[in-house]
Amino acid sequence: MLSLCFFFFFFSVHFSGRLRFLLSLTLYQAQIVCFDSIKPAFRTYQEKMEKAITRNCCNNQLWLVILVSFVFCFVLFCFDYSALNGTQERVAILVSNYENSISTHKSKSLQVPENLNETSITPLKTDYVKDSCLGRYIYIHHLPSRFNEELLENCESITRGTEHNMCPYLVNYALGHDVENSQGILLNKSWYSTNQFLLEVIFHYRIKKYNCLTNDSSLASAIYVPFYAGLDVSRYLWGVKTSVRDQSASDLVKWLVEKPEWKKMLGRDHFLVAGRIAWDFRRKTNNESDWGSKLRFLPESNNMSMLAIESSSWNNDYAIPYPTCFHPSKDSEVFQWQDRMRRQKRPYLFSFAGAPRPDLQESVRGKIIEECLASKNLCKLLECDYGVNGAINCDNPVNVMRLFQNSVYCLQPRGDSYTRRSIFDSILAGCIPVFFHPGTAYAQYKWHLPKNYSKYSVYIPVRDVKDWKAGINETLLGIPQDRVLALREEVIKLIPRIIYADPRSKMETSEDAFDLAVKGILERIERVRGKIREGKDPSIGFAEGDDSKYTFSGYVGET
Repeated sequence: MLSLCFFFFFFSVHFSGRLRFLLSLTLYQAQIVCFDSIKPAFRTYQEKMEKAITRNCCNNQLWLVILVSFVFCFVLFCFDYSALNGTQERVAILVSNYENSISTHKSKSLQVPENLNETSITPLKTDYVKDSCLGRYIYIHHLPSRFNEELLENCESITRGTEHNMCPYLVNYALGHDVENSQGILLNKSWYSTNQFLLEVIFHYRIKKYNCLTNDSSLASAIYVPFYAGLDVSRYLWGVKTSVRDQSASDLVKWLVEKPEWKKMLGRDHFLVAGRIAWDFRRKTNNESDWGSKLRFLPESNNMSMLAIESSSWNNDYAIPYPTCFHPSKDSEVFQWQDRMRRQKRPYLFSFAGAPRPDLQESVRGKIIEECLASKNLCKLLECDYGVNGAINCDNPVNVMRLFQNSVYCLQPRGDSYTRRSIFDSILAGCIPVFFHPGTAYAQYKWHLPKNYSKYSVYIPVRDVKDWKAGINETLLGIPQDRVLALREEVIKLIPRIIYADPRSKMETSEDAFDLAVKGILERIERVRGKIREGKDPSIGFAEGDDSKYTFSGYVGET
C-alpha cells in the first residue's frame, strides 16, 4: 500500500501545467488520506494479537483506501491525457502563428506601389499569381509637345479639307459637341458631332486609360508614339514646300532613334496612329505637286507600324475603323441600341448618302445615283455635295442615321480614296453594306470585320465603270429573305467592334474598335519577336509592298 501511494505521488509530480497543478492538489489530499489510513493500519498490525476486533475494522478501511486511490488514479490519468493533448494543440498554434508572422513579414516586404503612372500593378504575394498584363504592357513615349499638344492648341491652323477648322471638334476629348436634338432617331446621350479625321487624338485619350500601361519600357510589349501625324500634315497639304511638309516627320524619327527603347528592336515594336489615310504619308518624290508627306518612306519610320483609317499596300500599315458619332460610356447603351436596330422597320430596299465624283474617272457613284433615282420608292438618296447645305446634311448624324435605319441595304462605293466613314455608319444602323470594290473594306479592316465577307455584306464587283451592268435592284431583290435576316443580325453583332467608347469611361464586357486595334498590334509585334527568337531576319516581310492587295482576285461577288 505504501508503494502504491508513492506511485501516485510520483505520477502527479511528473506532469506540470495549471490543470495538472489542480489535479496534483487533489492527489495530494488523497495522499494525506492514504497516509492517515496507513497509521491505523500499522498500529493495528502491532496490536493485532491483542485487539482482533480492531484489526478486522482496519482491514475494511484498507480496502476502502485502495478503492478510493484507484478511482483517483483513473481520474488523474484521464484529466492528464486531456491536458497533454491541449498542450500539443497550444504548441501547434504557437508554431502556426510564428510561421504566419514570418509569411506576413515576407509578403509586406515584397509589396510595390499600387499606382504607377496609370499602370495597374497587383501587389506581389507569397503565392504565385499570373500577371494579367503579361504580353500586353504598352509604354507611351513622352514626345515634345510640338508633336501633339501644340497642334491642338493651334487648331485654327488645321483644315478639315473644307472651309472649317478643327477647333469645334476638339471638345469632349475630341468627340465633338453633343448632338442635342436627335428627333427620336438616336437612343441616348452618347452621340457627338465627331470629325472623321480625329482618330489619332481619340486613340491617344483612350490609351491613357489603358489598364496595362507601364513606365518601365523594358516590360513593354509595344511602344506607342503619340505623334498627331494627320493633324500635322493637314496644315501643309496645299501650296506648301515639301521640305516644310516633311520637317516634323524628320524631327520625330531623329528624336526616336536616340532613345534606348529604339535600340531594343530598331523600332519594330513601335507604332503610331494616324487620323488620315496612310497614303497621305507616302509621297514618293519631292515634287511640289505631289500629295502629302514622306513620313512612311523615311528609313526609320519604315521600321514602325502605323494604324490609320485606311491602309496602303505596304505591310506595315494597318486599317482600323473611322470614328463614328456613337461613343457609349457603358455596355448597356450598346445593347439597347442593338435591340432597337433589330426591331427597326426598314421601308427602303437600299439607300445612298454621298455626292457624285465626276473628276474621278473610276468612280461608280454617278451610276449608283442614277439607279437610285430610277428605282423610285425602292431607294432613298441623301446628297452630300460640298458647301454649306451639303456639309450640314451629311455632318449631322441624325440625318445619316435616319436614312440608314430605314434601309435594308446601304450602298458603299469608293470615296475620295478606297474607303469612307459611311461604311461604319451603315453597320451602326444595322444596314447591310453593299461593296463594289474589295479595297473598300475586305482588304482593309481585317482586325475588326469577319474574314468571310459574305456573312455581313453584299459584294457586286465593278471592275470598269464603263461596263456598268450592276443591276442593283435585281441583285438585291434576288437575295432570299432568310439570308437577309442572317446578314442583318451579323451586321448588328459587329456594332461593338466598330465604335470607339467614350475615353472618359470603359465598357466592361464588350471589346470596341480600340480594344481590337491594341490586340492586333500586340499580336503583330509578337510575331516579329518570334522571328527574332528563331534567328530569322525580322525585316523580311515587315514593310514590303503588296501590289495585289487591292485587286479583284480572290473575291467572289453576287451572281
